[in-house]
Amino acid sequence: MSSHVLDLRGEVCPMNFVRIKLKLEELQGGEGLEVWLDEGEPVCNVTRSVKDEGHKILKLERVNCFYRLLIEKAQPIC
Repeated sequence: MSSHVLDLRGEVCPMNFVRIKLKLEELQGGEGLEVWLDEGEPVCNVTRSVKDEGHKILKLERVNCFYRLLIEKAQPIC
């Protein structure tokens, strides 16, 4: 989907969302970001925060003991 990938396995909350937010700021509206997260709290908090920022969660899938999250950056409002 995307050449933009963040592997945040082992990263603690809220730093995982901070790193996602910084990476999304580098992308253009409509571009995708693939994120790898630990199960549990990071998945719940990150998905909620990403949606609150107006971005789309395209896919959330469990892969072994981790989660793969595909995010589409929101288009700018102009």
